[in-house]
Amino acid sequence: MQTLTLGAKITRKRVWTLFRLQPAMYIGIAVLAILAVIAVFAPLLSSLNPLDINPLARMKPPSAEHFFGTDALGRDVYTRVIYGSRVSLVVGVAVAVISVVLGVVIGMMAGYFSALDMLIMRIMDGLMSIPNILLAIALMAVFRGGLTTVIIAIIIPEVPRVVRLVRALVLSIRNQPYVEAATAVGTRTHKILIMHILPNLFAPLMVQATFIAASAIITEAVLSFLGVGIPPQIPSWGNIMADGRNFLSIAFHIILFPGLFLAMTVLAVNMLGDGLRDMLDPKLAKKI
Repeated sequence: MQTLTLGAKITRKRVWTLFRLQPAMYIGIAVLAILAVIAVFAPLLSSLNPLDINPLARMKPPSAEHFFGTDALGRDVYTRVIYGSRVSLVVGVAVAVISVVLGVVIGMMAGYFSALDMLIMRIMDGLMSIPNILLAIALMAVFRGGLTTVIIAIIIPEVPRVVRLVRALVLSIRNQPYVEAATAVGTRTHKILIMHILPNLFAPLMVQATFIAASAIITEAVLSFLGVGIPPQIPSWGNIMADGRNFLSIAFHIILFPGLFLAMTVLAVNMLGDGLRDMLDPKLAKKI
């Protein structure tokens, strides 16, 4: 019993020490965890359908019946906001994961194989010149609009940024003595890339992934606000704000609450990214 009590005290002390060193990161993690719970259990947190229209309850202010008020069609803003969190989190996670995976594969090829470097980087430069919004409009005109199309439209401009980061890291790592020693003893190329180079990319890519997720969430909201992103029948924070922009002077709450959730989510992701950067690179933290 005493051993368990002592172990619990040590664990609490360790947790408090970590929180004291990186409070912003743990606050960001807590906020994102709460948002994930809200997104998963949205049907339990509201008994209303986000698509239900009630003309008799148009643009009602926040009340006990409608926590965040109602919009111009009488739809419950609270219900639409918590369901909209699903879209933002899915877009952020999907874009970050897919962009990093594709960027790692392409960037390692560009950084390790000199013959492919010029070709790959010129293609990446061309892709980086395409604005996200224009690309989304073009894709919406060619393909059926939806969540998948929006994710693809955001991924394409994000991949080159990851490629440039990975390429720079690989160029510095491949000249390290342990990589040259592995090459000298005849280690196959794919083993060198997986066993010696890939593990050294983990720390900067973790930080980059958080920034990509935050950028993707903002981009999705902007595209939906402009009417070229998520279809109007799917509740998202950008769609909710787009519906309320014409009634800003008489029903400010329609834009207020989805805007607060959007700002809180992006801030939490950035706090997580900054905390990871400081934790994984203490020298940089001391300079800052």
